[in-house]
Amino acid sequence: MKALVYRGPKSVAVQDVPDARIERPTDVLVRITSTNICGSDLHMYEGRTTMEEGRTLGHENLGEVVEVGDGVDRIRVGDRVCLPFNVGCGFCANCERGQTGFCLSVDSDTPGGAYGFAEMGTYAGGQAEYLRVPWADFNCLVLPEDAQEKENDYVMLADIFPTGYHATELAGVSPGESVVVYGAGPVGLMAAYSSMLRGASQVLVVDHQPDRLRLAEKAGATAIDDSDGGHVEKILELTSGGADRGCECVGYQAHDADGHETPESTMNDLVASVRATGGIGVVGVFLPQDDGAPTELTRQGKLPFDFGQMWFKGQSVRNGQANVKAYNRQLAELIHHDRAKPSFIVSHELPLDKAPEAYRSFDDRDAGWTKVILKP
Repeated sequence: MKALVYRGPKSVAVQDVPDARIERPTDVLVRITSTNICGSDLHMYEGRTTMEEGRTLGHENLGEVVEVGDGVDRIRVGDRVCLPFNVGCGFCANCERGQTGFCLSVDSDTPGGAYGFAEMGTYAGGQAEYLRVPWADFNCLVLPEDAQEKENDYVMLADIFPTGYHATELAGVSPGESVVVYGAGPVGLMAAYSSMLRGASQVLVVDHQPDRLRLAEKAGATAIDDSDGGHVEKILELTSGGADRGCECVGYQAHDADGHETPESTMNDLVASVRATGGIGVVGVFLPQDDGAPTELTRQGKLPFDFGQMWFKGQSVRNGQANVKAYNRQLAELIHHDRAKPSFIVSHELPLDKAPEAYRSFDDRDAGWTKVILKP
């Protein structure tokens, strides 16, 4: 089958690889019809992780079931399914608590598995023609009858829509509150969108990419351009002293107004721009080790963080990757009943063989490249 393979920093290629197949009785085989390029894929693409050469990328996947293992009870051939990027067993202590992003049964040295992702198991990614799905009865979200009609919406349930929603859950967003979101990439836009779904009275989105800020405004948020460095003061002014809640949707490759990489900048800006006793939710990726970081401290995954200011303000900070299954069924119902349309962020739909060019343009932050869906 054809698949997008990681070959090293800034190098991916569509190649022939061994066909995905049923390996255990609880597996199903899915013919992939939509698979997204995620900002997290760019960390691996840039060589900022331990991603092994030769692995297939892709953790935001949707498709049609074409084969089921003998031990599969619920999923049928022909079902259209969206797959959480978290691979979960459904029966370990963490999965039973709903913390599927930290499954203890996956083939990884640390809790949590994912398709085509560094240090999260050996599972092949779905930027390919077919994908093996383990523990399929648990992991497959069977989609409603409008699955094909709204495919570009439903594929967002694999990661970015639940992850954006998770940021608002971690921050504790309630109706009538103000929310500031750092980062207008796909996850940040979904956090802003989710804040409005949860009834926020005021949503501000901070970034310096004009096309992404325009999308934030299209979604109903107030765009804050941080390229001049005055964004914190503007947020304090617009929210009368600080937002009630804040969402970090950038991660360890954050940059300052001059374009220098400063991994701590968004966290410290959130402490400064969220009110006393406010809540901060962090879903941007931070790593325990980053050999490409700008300082010795940040190369060890450590940040010069304004802990004293956070403590003095009595703020709470919650963080971690989204447990997608905690949210995807409810969010699917919002899509099904026309209450949510997350596909508004999609800028490009491309065949799989255009993936290398798409990675380059997305990584270069070319104007207009906000979210790419590959169609194998």
